[in-house]
Amino acid sequence: MNFTFENILLGCSILLFIGIIASKTSGKTGVPVLLLFLGIGMLAGSDGIGGIYFDNYKAAESLGSISLALIIFSGGLDTKWESIKPILWRGVSLSTLSVLITALVVGVFVSWISDFSLLEGLLLGSIVSSTDAAAVFSILRTKNIGLKRNLRPTLEFESGSNDPMAYFLTIGVTGLLVNPESSIISLIPSFFIQMILGSLGGYLMGRVSLWLINHIKLENDGLYPVLTLSLAIFTFAGTNYVNGNGFLAIYIAGMVMGNNNFIHKKSLIRFYDGVAWLMQILLFITLGLLVFPKQIVPVIGIGLLVSLFLIFVARPLSVFISLLFFRMSVREKVYISWVGLRGAVPIVFATYPLLSGVNQAETMFHIVFIIVLTSVILQGTTLGVVANWLHLSVPEKLRRKSALELELADNEKNALIEVEIPPQSKAVGKTIVGLDFPKTSLIVMIKRDNGYIVPNGATEIKSGDNMLIMAADEREIDRVHQVLDIA
Repeated sequence: MNFTFENILLGCSILLFIGIIASKTSGKTGVPVLLLFLGIGMLAGSDGIGGIYFDNYKAAESLGSISLALIIFSGGLDTKWESIKPILWRGVSLSTLSVLITALVVGVFVSWISDFSLLEGLLLGSIVSSTDAAAVFSILRTKNIGLKRNLRPTLEFESGSNDPMAYFLTIGVTGLLVNPESSIISLIPSFFIQMILGSLGGYLMGRVSLWLINHIKLENDGLYPVLTLSLAIFTFAGTNYVNGNGFLAIYIAGMVMGNNNFIHKKSLIRFYDGVAWLMQILLFITLGLLVFPKQIVPVIGIGLLVSLFLIFVARPLSVFISLLFFRMSVREKVYISWVGLRGAVPIVFATYPLLSGVNQAETMFHIVFIIVLTSVILQGTTLGVVANWLHLSVPEKLRRKSALELELADNEKNALIEVEIPPQSKAVGKTIVGLDFPKTSLIVMIKRDNGYIVPNGATEIKSGDNMLIMAADEREIDRVHQVLDIA
């Protein structure tokens, strides 16, 4: 085929259309939608029926970086401070310490079972050390998996914020392999510089973006998405330019914006949700095109071995250690360990050693692809089942209502939330009228044992009660958690 610009546009539109249509079947078949996009890319590739030859790692890396940045920005916009405040420090521990432990454990294991050096093993471990925001957000939301005890915000916050640590480790270890004279000690100041500049840059640009959007007063409303897109990309690229962590910066900028009011907030959040989906589809299809199945066959054995070790040993070990000082049940830690989904991020990160000329980089790339494929198939298809086995899923009746949001105005909405009263809660034994409950919040229904109660002021709170609560706005949710003594 003659690859003219028109042919490329035609091919892209066809692949996008096929991917979107195929996604409609994912809910019925249980196959994660992102796996379908990846499969479509592989089928369209040179070893598939499409016959499209694509091996431009530089183009894939560039597309992957900007795609991940916009996916993370969308996730930041949708991250509510009220939801993550109770789990902030456990989330930070998962997104930093857990990532580091995973990289180290996997690295030692890979160097032990293969001809990879320890440093090469650590590079492979670093590449696959973070959970994937696109995969976690997509599967949890498209499958409508309801989880108890703040598990969902914990998992979404971890997946949205742990890419910066994995990126730092990947770039750092790649640098050590390319420049043998450099010292691993030099990574320590580099880590703090990247994270500090990323945090400051993200927060400042989030505030600047809010001020600009609210004061620039554009005559054409259609320019606001363009304005925010330019600000988001500037945040990412500008932070990288000054040697900060761009992924951390764009996530924090998104969080700052998402937790404050600005013009056309709802429509812009919907716009970026669509942008995130577009980036996910393009990213997975491109990465599918980049993979040559015939070259994967020789490394299937080691790839599966590393993948199983990551899923059943490294991830649980890192989770249990990083959550050692937080009050969580074993069942909750087991489930967090299981939701260690690997997606597009490791495949994108695996292009960095390829572009840097690292020894065995191609082998690493194919092993990473097998790890991602195994993770999405094994873990991605069983998140709901495992949640049910561990008794951590929200009942279907409450789950549907918990997801309901009643929009009142551009910047205001009532929210229906579902909470479970833990045995240690100070609210246990008190009547509803005896609680210092926010006046603008209402307990709509209580699920107790196998029945449902429509409460009144004399209703006594009991351990294990599942409450459906309507809050006047999202800022009231934190107050509700305080009154009910829910961590």
